[in-house]
Amino acid sequence: MASAFSSSSAITFLLALATLALCVSPAFSASAGFKVKLKSVDFGKKLSTFERVLHGMKRGQHRLQRFNAMSLAASDTASDLKSPVHAGTGEYLMDLSIGSPAVSFSAILDTGSDLIWTQCKPCQVCFDQATPIFDPKESSSYSKIPCSSALCKALPQQECNANNACEYIYSYGDTSSSQGVLATETFTFGDVSVPNIGFGCGSDNEGDGFSQGAGLVGLGRGPLSLVSQLKEPKFSYCLTSIDAAKTSTLLMGSLASANSSSSDQILTTPLIKSPLQGSFYYLPLEGISVGGTRLPIDASNFALQEDGSGGLIIDSGTTLTYLIDSAFDLVKKEFISQTKLSVTDAADQTGLDVCFKLPSGSTDVEVPKLVFHFKGADVDLPPENYMIADSSMGLACLAIGSSSGMSIFGNVQQQNMLVLYDLAKETLSFLPTQCDKL
Repeated sequence: MASAFSSSSAITFLLALATLALCVSPAFSASAGFKVKLKSVDFGKKLSTFERVLHGMKRGQHRLQRFNAMSLAASDTASDLKSPVHAGTGEYLMDLSIGSPAVSFSAILDTGSDLIWTQCKPCQVCFDQATPIFDPKESSSYSKIPCSSALCKALPQQECNANNACEYIYSYGDTSSSQGVLATETFTFGDVSVPNIGFGCGSDNEGDGFSQGAGLVGLGRGPLSLVSQLKEPKFSYCLTSIDAAKTSTLLMGSLASANSSSSDQILTTPLIKSPLQGSFYYLPLEGISVGGTRLPIDASNFALQEDGSGGLIIDSGTTLTYLIDSAFDLVKKEFISQTKLSVTDAADQTGLDVCFKLPSGSTDVEVPKLVFHFKGADVDLPPENYMIADSSMGLACLAIGSSSGMSIFGNVQQQNMLVLYDLAKETLSFLPTQCDKL
């Protein structure tokens, strides 16, 4: 299927100012749904595009290490890890409220994990947060979850305290973790309140990456995630450009669906579920084209293995796309071959492996097309979704990295697309969308 984005084997884009400007065209119910605005964790900061990418890459590399640690742990039946490893961190914050009366806070949105948690009083160890720490004693709707509950049993690691309350610990692969009591509360998303949502009331929370928000909202596939607890099989998000000063959007329930008038532009591929990594959203990537050239990458490079290793996941919390080393090397070689610009080593400045010098005074640059061939969906990316450029630095760089483990389809590649997860049909769809207009 041809993508709606473009049809030529090379794309011309314009340089404007200092940065590259790329122009391409009440109670919850399933019938109601809700809409939540998302902000990048770097929202409002005076950063260049490359600085935003570099910040995201540093967070993303830690996240990639955690993902690979999870895969190794899943494939090692004799693993002696003290506790399971989870993804954690992320690149987008959502505003929500908790309790009765409602207390507002921001939490990291994470499609790579399940548990919803926030910091709670009394704190043994808590990081600084911009909003008041939630005090369960001040809420009339707070209730601890007993050890016999299904949600408690769904925790990968839990203990039962003397009062029969379910205690949890979630570890994130390094020194980061959240520990506390599993409870239920009323959560409010915009104007919609949802009672009895299970969450971690964390009294011991430490490590890097959490301080942007006051907790985390898991949107993974497991029973503890917000998606599973709402029993609503559809959600979608639409991420604005990395350098945009506008918010992105999360849509739940009936609001998540794509506009029927755009049905001819929708690209749909199956979701793959791993029995060993139940939280992740795996996609069947069959190949990659650069320009008009289909690269000689065997689809097995992206296949999910029986032991839980390998595969490609789509993730909102990782900035770049990461490809397994052998595939990345071929993409790199072909981009260098087809791009009519001088190659330069700018890794120290940008953190990116493939960079080109921009001609002095140029107003447009031609780059090869990039197409990801998912099963049933050829996603033809617009240039700003894979090439980051800055005329003041005189650089244009490929926003893709290499991985020694699993591959990840990151959020730069998902910019200005409505990404729809349909867990009833086990599909994921892409629809070109001007996300700042939603």
